Amino acid sequence: MDTSTFVEKVVEAIRQVAGSGPVALHEPCFAGNEWAYLKECLDSTFVSSVGKFVDRFEADLAAFTGARHAVAVVNGTAALHIALKLAGVEAGDEVLIPALTFVATANAVAYCGATCHFVDSEERTLGLDATKLRAHLQVVSEQRDGQCIHLASGRVIRALVPMHTFGHPADLDGLLAVARDFNLALVEDAAESLGSDYHGRHTGTFGRFGTLSFNGNKTITTGGGGAILTNDPGLASVAKHITTTAKLPHHWAFEHDQIGYNYRLPNINAALGCAQLEQLPAFLEAKRRLFQRYQEAFAPLSGVTLFQEPEGCRSNYWLQTLVLAPELADRQQAILQASNDAGLMTRPAWTLMSRLRPYRDCPAMNLACAKSLAARLINVPSSAKLADFRA
Repeated sequence: MDTSTFVEKVVEAIRQVAGSGPVALHEPCFAGNEWAYLKECLDSTFVSSVGKFVDRFEADLAAFTGARHAVAVVNGTAALHIALKLAGVEAGDEVLIPALTFVATANAVAYCGATCHFVDSEERTLGLDATKLRAHLQVVSEQRDGQCIHLASGRVIRALVPMHTFGHPADLDGLLAVARDFNLALVEDAAESLGSDYHGRHTGTFGRFGTLSFNGNKTITTGGGGAILTNDPGLASVAKHITTTAKLPHHWAFEHDQIGYNYRLPNINAALGCAQLEQLPAFLEAKRRLFQRYQEAFAPLSGVTLFQEPEGCRSNYWLQTLVLAPELADRQQAILQASNDAGLMTRPAWTLMSRLRPYRDCPAMNLACAKSLAARLINVPSSAKLADFRA
């Protein structure tokens, strides 16, 4: 099939599910108690740093994910910054992260004064390849006094940060084993995977910390916001303290016992989050129905498949994702152009972190799979409301 015909068929398959443009890539749905909770928050006048909705949102998040503690913060990048800091990442360290990720993962490492060390992905999960990573570390590192030392740079490789790409769980069993064997702190970037389970357990609860995002384009939103998940009560207490400017409790005195961060989530955002979280189960079911509709629409078209949750996992299907066959990678840009011209918002995966100007000189393993995936992935309209749309 020639390129133009193939592109037309891909765009038509998207249109069958999403309708005629303009159609956003992912937009929020406010169909619950959002207005009521926001009004209650406004009526209380507690719209900023304190209020009952922050406490409620943290408790509801912990209950939903199964984490013992959740600490709400202003965005997912802030959550990851603090998680890395409390996991022991210091200036001069290295942190293993995917090359195929959103830039926030790399930026949070840089905020700690550490250096990114880029790792390849696997096609099975779109996440970090644990087998390749183990082989890489066996060659480029050694253990000294309980620390993983990068032989080429002399730096301590302190932490490992898997990211659950588009909501699909990474190979956590394999990555936890690598973290254990190489003395690495594992911190999950679960920004995209609220509502995703790995072997029956929620993502973000396997490592020392997990982090979430509630940006406007996520499965649920607080407008802007994030959270730190942990099962360690001591770490949770410290996370709460330093994300609220490290202020010591007192009725009027301003005493701060360490350098803190003004990363607290405002009460008005938490009010929105409480209403959104009540609807999350319905959103997740809608996204599974949407996956089925796309799968049916693309079934007749060879050379392109819809990415499906890894075996043993239950994904939130945050962004529905097309995967082009390797021999059709050169058609990705034409599909993106034609679909967006038709008002159907589609997007490629992110530019690989190793190709971004601030991170080009960072150490990296062979990134063959990540490079291939970046050339072949296309996100298509994924809003929950599309699940039941009929043209």
